[in-house]
Amino acid sequence: MQNNCRTVINGDYLNDHAHQIRWKRTLDFLRGSSLADASFSRGLDLGERTPFTALLEEHFGCPFENTSVDLDSETLSGSFGVATAFEVLEHLFNPLHALLELKRLLADEDARLFVSMPLWKPSYLASPDHFHEMTRREALLLFRRAGFAVLRSAEFRIRQPLFYLTGVKPLLRAWYEKVKIYELAVR
Repeated sequence: MQNNCRTVINGDYLNDHAHQIRWKRTLDFLRGSSLADASFSRGLDLGERTPFTALLEEHFGCPFENTSVDLDSETLSGSFGVATAFEVLEHLFNPLHALLELKRLLADEDARLFVSMPLWKPSYLASPDHFHEMTRREALLLFRRAGFAVLRSAEFRIRQPLFYLTGVKPLLRAWYEKVKIYELAVR
């Protein structure tokens, strides 16, 4: 049975202007980290390799591996100083499993996990590709249950402002459609 919640990374996805905005705002968030000048030997980016993975490598100054296993049930291997899960957890049936695996792989107390996800939206605005869209509270409870502490967070929109004035549904998106990004450390 095919899992429609798994987004295929293809040209349509990569060329969507919203992703370019998301990547820029994500890099801005990463630059504000207390680890901005830290040096890592390797990093892990959950999901398929995208052009953003190369930007992560440039920003952190180390090679990044990507995952090719079923993040809902399979184990991950390695040891990393930094890991990212950008726009991944909402596609998983079991995001707790993935977070517990990441916690196990983070090398030391200075290691960081960066996570972004869309916030919950009413069903008429929710993406059919998402299995979970969490509220702020649900995300915080998930992180705590997985053994992570939130060091900082931010929210941003991924569309040009004029987009929200093109109709009723886009106007509703101006209210609901936000991405939440977190910097996490193992507790």
